[in-house]
Amino acid sequence: MHTLWEQRYAQRTQRMTSSTIRELLKFAEQREVISFAGGFPAPESFPLREFQAAMERVITERGAGAFQYSSTDGFLPLREMIARHTTRFGLDITSENILITSGSQQGLDLLGRIFINPGDRILVEEPTYLGALQAWNAYGAEYVSVPVDEDGMQMDALEEALRTGPKFIYALPNFQNPAGVTLSLERRRRLVELADHYGVPIIEDDPYGQLRYEGKHIPAIAVMDRRGRDDCETCYRGNVIYLSTFSKLLAPGLRVAWVVAAPEVIRKLVQAKQGADLQTSSLTQMLVYQVARKGFLDRHIQSLRVMYRERRNVMLDALERYFPPDVHWTHPQGGLFLWVTLPEEIDSAELLKDALEHNVAFVPGASFYANGGGANTMRLNFSNTNPEKIEQGIRRLGEVIKNKIRVPVPA
Repeated sequence: MHTLWEQRYAQRTQRMTSSTIRELLKFAEQREVISFAGGFPAPESFPLREFQAAMERVITERGAGAFQYSSTDGFLPLREMIARHTTRFGLDITSENILITSGSQQGLDLLGRIFINPGDRILVEEPTYLGALQAWNAYGAEYVSVPVDEDGMQMDALEEALRTGPKFIYALPNFQNPAGVTLSLERRRRLVELADHYGVPIIEDDPYGQLRYEGKHIPAIAVMDRRGRDDCETCYRGNVIYLSTFSKLLAPGLRVAWVVAAPEVIRKLVQAKQGADLQTSSLTQMLVYQVARKGFLDRHIQSLRVMYRERRNVMLDALERYFPPDVHWTHPQGGLFLWVTLPEEIDSAELLKDALEHNVAFVPGASFYANGGGANTMRLNFSNTNPEKIEQGIRRLGEVIKNKIRVPVPA
């Protein structure tokens, strides 16, 4: 007799869904498809020679220790390096404030484990990062959505949403995934004020902050939260939990990211991580440390900015040339994505079927809406495709959209 597995799954699995992006990657892997779907960095940017040399140094200097179990909180020299790097941007932290995670996605999942009870409200941007929704749905989260515009989260709507009593605020202030917008300086200040007034913590997800192509650097929300606080002389104890990653700066396959939080939160996250995977790979942590140290990371980020600025500009120019006038898009100052809004009568999920027939892929926008909506939106990635293919793919997509607009919608 065969086991009826669906009768044995935990109730929480009913809230689990497949990633739209991961499903799309099956199509994107086909060589003839020009894909704007995944959030992939450019593979030609991966510093392969530096990785090879670093691997030799790790094995020579660390020997068998590089392949052994290690502490859950992470490789101490790497955490100390991250602390020094972060302090340069105004957030004074120590290694006690840092947990190394297996990608930022694990950081989001661990935060869900320690904070979310079934029915807890989480305040999110609209649209917001699909991976966060996937991570927290399994813990029974409910969502309060705050719309974004070109300057990020709208503060009037934020204050109204805070009155519902959310467990925490989740924000991507820099070149947001998926919309590509940046939370302005004034709105960051207001966000910190409102969060403090209503006693609601903030989770600041910042995977793209160093990939800025125009405009001035804006301090992290965690930096603004720390200013004026004097309750901790040696470590950060603010109201913000900050996440970042090496995935977009070095290579995503390394799965090395980090969480910055008050020491007591880090200790609870360590306990949660011990139940998940014991530790992030010792070998990859040591490899990242060897590659990133001695100024290489700063030089590498400069080269990424040049490459991705060009690709963003090519995509923006192509959109102007090939998309119809009643289609609108954001102008990201950095990051990997921009956001397209189609006429209301067009469903981007249906549009994708036509686009794939023309060998071009994107992510329909509805997946990024926690409470429904966004059927006429889409996310485009510009980092993983060379300029020539960006031009070609946007031209194809523009023709698909024009054909869709010409087709009468049944009454």
